Amino acid sequence: MPGKFVVSISCAQDNTDKATVGFVVANAAVASDKQAVVFLSIEGTRLSQKGYADGIHEEGFAPLSELMASFAEAGGEIYVCSPCFKKRGLDEDNLIAGAKVVGGAKLVEFMSDGAPSICY
Repeated sequence: MPGKFVVSISCAQDNTDKATVGFVVANAAVASDKQAVVFLSIEGTRLSQKGYADGIHEEGFAPLSELMASFAEAGGEIYVCSPCFKKRGLDEDNLIAGAKVVGGAKLVEFMSDGAPSICY
């Protein structure tokens, strides 16, 4: 079933449960043959940094770093909100696999055909 799907994640270590579940759903989307994008904004942008998610492991789920790697390996893309990224002084040379810093217009373009989305 082709199509697009967006998972927006605005949290990181401030709510590891939501960040984890967001990537669980993103993996389900990509496994369902969706062109899937995770949009990291606000505190969620911190997840874009190598090593940040190491050690985050919510009971009943795979470790967050594994979920993130699986998503990227399956072809999922991770859009990182540019203004949020810059506000937090994060390092563009330290991005995880599949991540790219983008402006809001890139997300709008991806969603312009009516892509469903869910927010965490």
